Amino acid sequence: MLSLYNDEEAGKYIQRYTGYPEDLALRIYTSHLLGREGELVLHGGGNTSVKSRVRDIFGNENDVLFVKGSGWDLATIEPQGFPCLDLEYLRRLRVLDGMSDEEMVNQLRTHMMDASSPDPSVETLLHAYLPHKFIDHTHADSILMLTNQKDHEKLIKEALGDRIAVLEFIMPGFPLAKAVYELYEKNPDVEAIVLLNHGLFTFGDDARSSYERTVKYVTLAEEYIASKAKDRTLLTKRTELQVPSNRAQAISMTCQAVRGALAHTGSDGKLKRFILEVRESGDLIEASLSKEAPEFCVSGLMTPDHVIRTKGRYVYVDGVDGDDETNSQKIRLLVERFKKEYNDYFDSCVREKGAERKRLDPYPRVFLVAGVGIIAAGNTRKAAKIAADLAEHTIRAKVKAKALGEYVALPDHMLFDMEYWSLEQKKLGKSGGLPLQGQAAFVSGGGGAMAVGIGDRLLAAGAAVVLADINAERLNRVKKVLSAKHNPLNIETLVMDVTDYGAVEAGLDRVCCLFGGIDVVVPNAGIAHVAEIEHLEADKLEEVMSVNFLGVFNLIKAAAGIFRRQGTGGNIVVNSSKNVFDPGPAFGAYSASKAAAHQISKIAALELASMGVKVNMINADAVFGSGEISSGLWDVVGPDRMKARGLDPEGLRQYYRERNLLKAEVFAEHVGNAVVFFATDQTPTTGATLPVDGGIPAAFPR
Repeated sequence: MLSLYNDEEAGKYIQRYTGYPEDLALRIYTSHLLGREGELVLHGGGNTSVKSRVRDIFGNENDVLFVKGSGWDLATIEPQGFPCLDLEYLRRLRVLDGMSDEEMVNQLRTHMMDASSPDPSVETLLHAYLPHKFIDHTHADSILMLTNQKDHEKLIKEALGDRIAVLEFIMPGFPLAKAVYELYEKNPDVEAIVLLNHGLFTFGDDARSSYERTVKYVTLAEEYIASKAKDRTLLTKRTELQVPSNRAQAISMTCQAVRGALAHTGSDGKLKRFILEVRESGDLIEASLSKEAPEFCVSGLMTPDHVIRTKGRYVYVDGVDGDDETNSQKIRLLVERFKKEYNDYFDSCVREKGAERKRLDPYPRVFLVAGVGIIAAGNTRKAAKIAADLAEHTIRAKVKAKALGEYVALPDHMLFDMEYWSLEQKKLGKSGGLPLQGQAAFVSGGGGAMAVGIGDRLLAAGAAVVLADINAERLNRVKKVLSAKHNPLNIETLVMDVTDYGAVEAGLDRVCCLFGGIDVVVPNAGIAHVAEIEHLEADKLEEVMSVNFLGVFNLIKAAAGIFRRQGTGGNIVVNSSKNVFDPGPAFGAYSASKAAAHQISKIAALELASMGVKVNMINADAVFGSGEISSGLWDVVGPDRMKARGLDPEGLRQYYRERNLLKAEVFAEHVGNAVVFFATDQTPTTGATLPVDGGIPAAFPR
């Protein structure tokens, strides 16, 4: 690992954060350097601090500690991510013999200089007790490869030399802070402290020296591991296992089976689903096909900090070739076995500790699948990506660690302490608050104004959304609009022609590879053509029918197999039209195609009900575009309607407002609300038509 410290760049940080102490600006700079290295920290891991002096409200200078706040990531942390605490008071706490976690949090929060700051790191007291100005703490992969070994003392000394001290694993908090301080007092000449199964602390009197000591010891560890691994074969291939002949399809099918096996009824009586994340790089596939793969899954975590994201063990799946039912049954059995083992682990630890705990869900978060790679699960896409990142680093580290000897992780009872530690659980925050959390939605016609409203409401309800359209430019514009309001991580786009069944099938497979499966399908693609029957060309009629009817049929047909493999039900919400019941002259192609789509959707409601899949229709009227996204239908229909009535664009909107009973303008988000109503299963309804038109008597369903 090379030092990335640059004096010119450091100077820019000082200029950028004028108004803050200069040493805090440099603290932010080196925190960013550490946070950008995945081999050092991942997803909020690690913490940094700097000791400084600031003036209080009376103008007096005080010794303070700026330390990373909970919920902040070193890669992106800003000044407000470093709560400022009374250093002198924190050091007085050192004389106490003990302190509960709750009291420690109370003492930290009541001695911050700004009450609005985030909670300080649980390792704040450790940073306070060490005398150095700058302190850096990382979970470097290479350091953990050395510590998680049966012969760790010998390996650490050989690799890192004599200027480090080593401490056995202790839970973060007051006891660890005191132990580190006492260790340093006995070894005041050390440049770093290694915490077994936890990581590395480095320190210095300036930002550069502390950061570069991290680089130094991580590099020593990397070089040592590389020397041990040189010319050694670390993996033994299982010749009976192969990469699936059609990997994309195998990943899609496996993900659907995994999502089905993980779905379960929560304490609130509602079905809980997971979003999945796939990692399929060559080295992970090689590891998945090795004889060592099962051991990688059960030999424990690199650091217990990962347990709240990945659970303590992974599931190994030794191949996915064969028919869907066989693969689904295999995965369900593996999940059931994991659940039993997790519950046994929980019960055993509770008995041993004699303390009651509320049992967390027993479902696995990581699967290592032979020939596929890693499949990770989370109740949001962010959570799934975090679990995948951690698992990816762990598998790679375990492969390299084979060159060092015998890998040893923390025993279950110590892992349990971290998993059920209230301060660790707090990092996850509250979950389950959004009705479509954990669900994946697919919306065709994703480049139109209607998709903006549908996508907006689905995202607001917690779904991960894929927008598909044949027009890439319009699709990207819609994504840009939605990304300005919602987390872009939850929005994907797909260029796809709904009239081509092969393209639709491949497209939905791609969605399954992105999110793990599909729970909500919204056939929304549509085009219009204005012509009286006498002048309606057959090719134009066929074109409209292909998109508006065949496109809906193709989506329902392709989605049915996915719903069947997942076995968790689902919702298809067809964006139909007021014209199904109340057609207009010169609009025969559109009205007939929508009526056909409406009818095939009713048939689908009959046929898919046995799978728990509900199919409902929304009949909207006069939904104009808004902002920079125009309505494709009104781009075609609008000029003719305005000319016939002698109206300008605003006059046309007013005309359609006045013709409905409620005198209301219908917006795309109203259609989106209707989609969410059906998708959230608020009523046991299928085969229904919901008008979203302000009340058009001629279009009342009948």
